[in-house]
Amino acid sequence: MWKKSELREAPAPLEGPVVGTIIGGTVIWFVLFLGQLPFYGWFADHGHTWWVWTCLAGGGLGLVGIWYVRARDAAIKRAEAGDRPADQL
Repeated sequence: MWKKSELREAPAPLEGPVVGTIIGGTVIWFVLFLGQLPFYGWFADHGHTWWVWTCLAGGGLGLVGIWYVRARDAAIKRAEAGDRPADQL
C-alpha cells in the first residue's frame, strides 16, 4: 500500500519577514491586553478573565519569539558569511 507522502517531495519552507511578523503579532497581543483592562470587571463578572490573561500570555510569548527569531536570523547570516570565499567579503 502506498502513502500520500510517497507521491511527491515536500515543498521548500517559505521564508519571509519573520522578525516583522512576530513583532506585529506581539504588538497586537499587547494592544488587545491593554484594550481589555478597562473592562476587567465585566470579564470577572461573567467568568471570562482568561481572555485578558490569554492576551498577556500571548504578548509575553511573543517577546520570547522575537528573541528567538532574531537569534535565528543572526545565526543564518553568520553561516552564510562563513560559506563565502574571503575575497567576496
